Amino acid sequence: MFVCLCNGITSQMVADAVAAGAATTNQVAAACGAGADCGRCRRTVRAIITSRGPDHAAAEPTAPPCRRGMGSPGP
Repeated sequence: MFVCLCNGITSQMVADAVAAGAATTNQVAAACGAGADCGRCRRTVRAIITSRGPDHAAAEPTAPPCRRGMGSPGP
């Protein structure tokens, strides 16, 4: 299912970003683009983060996941 129509981001792409360590809507936006434009999907993104468990909703990862699978985060 599409979550972010502006950037064509699916719920699976958001779940993958959360699994890679994104714990906030800003981190998900940086990782895959969902919520980076108009922001109407941020409520749905937050619900996906929350549904993945309390560890993801509260924890801050040490490094953000890479943007749209384009290599690894910098040093």
